[in-house]
Parts: sequence; C-alpha cells; structure tokens
Amino acid sequence: MQNVTIIEGGDAAAIAAWLSGCLAAPAAITIPGGSTPFPIIKALIETGEVGWNGIEVWPNDDRIVPEDHEASNTGKIRALLEPQGAAIVGLEEGLVPPRFALTWLGMGPDGHTASLFPNTDPQVDDPQMLRRLTPDPLPSHAPFDRITLTLPALLASDAILFTLGGAGDKRGVFEAAMAGEHDLPVARLLRAAGARGIPVTCFT
Repeated sequence: MQNVTIIEGGDAAAIAAWLSGCLAAPAAITIPGGSTPFPIIKALIETGEVGWNGIEVWPNDDRIVPEDHEASNTGKIRALLEPQGAAIVGLEEGLVPPRFALTWLGMGPDGHTASLFPNTDPQVDDPQMLRRLTPDPLPSHAPFDRITLTLPALLASDAILFTLGGAGDKRGVFEAAMAGEHDLPVARLLRAAGARGIPVTCFT
C-alpha cells in the first residue's frame, strides 16, 4: 500500500519524537490502551515539546469498568495527560466523536484493533460511531465487556499511526493485511484508509 510507511524498531523515545512533530493544539486525537502506549506517552511528556492545552484525547476503546480500576484505559490516560492540560473524553454510548488529527492504534496478534475483534465483524459503513460489545474469546488478562470506536470513527482522521509492540507475529499479520491476504479487522481498516488516501505510519 503506497499510503503506508513502516518504520523499523522504533523505541518509545523514537515514537515520542515522531508524535511531538505532529501534535499541535487545537486538535482531537484518539489513542490506544494496553501496555504499549503508556511508556510512549510518558516519553512524550518528558520531551516537553507538546502543549497539551487544547488537545482533546479520546481512548480508542475501554473495558467497561470504573476509571479507578486497573484495567481502565481512560483512567490511565487521564492520570497521565489531564495534569498536562489535555481534555480526556471517556467513551459513552451516544457520544459523537470528532474528526481526529491522529488516530493512534495498536493491534493484537489476531488482527484486532481498538476492541474490534474478529468475532465482532466490524464494518467500514457501520452506522454507529461507538459500540458496546463482548470479545469472543474474552482475553484472560482483561475479561470485560468493551466500548469501542467503530471503523468509521477511527477512519475519520487526518493520519493513522500503528505501534505494534508486544509478543506474537504482529508484523506478519500487519504485512498480510497490507497485502490483502486476510480480512481481519486491521485489514478492513487499512483497505479503507488506502481508498481514502489517509497516510498510515507503522512502528514495528
């Protein structure tokens, strides 16, 4: 895909440097949860190069738990970025997401992104921007129902960033998605991003 740029082996500092070059207020962004983004966010804060006042931050998705629960993406994002001046938006059914300056995503070895797992059959033309759903199988480390931005919401963006991180053959799954070799959620998103000319950057 001509709209995809792959950057090999970026560590938290390298990804933070990339982010600092593309984040400026006023803007809305959506960022992932899980273990990968938080060291990057901390490195980004440490650079001191982003003025967070005027930046609205939406999680891609969240586990349906209280914000003070250890599994809450929103709670972790709020603890890091609200003191910097960012406005954090907790996901609730009925909210209408804005157009994002950046959609920052992770990806699982099964090709899911946000909480759009293969069993949820996400559609690019989904009439809803947010959905409550249950992954199947439920991940053992986070066995909770989810609320997630849908493909249309994630694709309403000027740019997309993937940070793969973690274990498993994520690089292989991502490259197969680029090549159209499967129809997992990440492949559906990449195909639609390509059709719309949205630039995608992927740190492996």
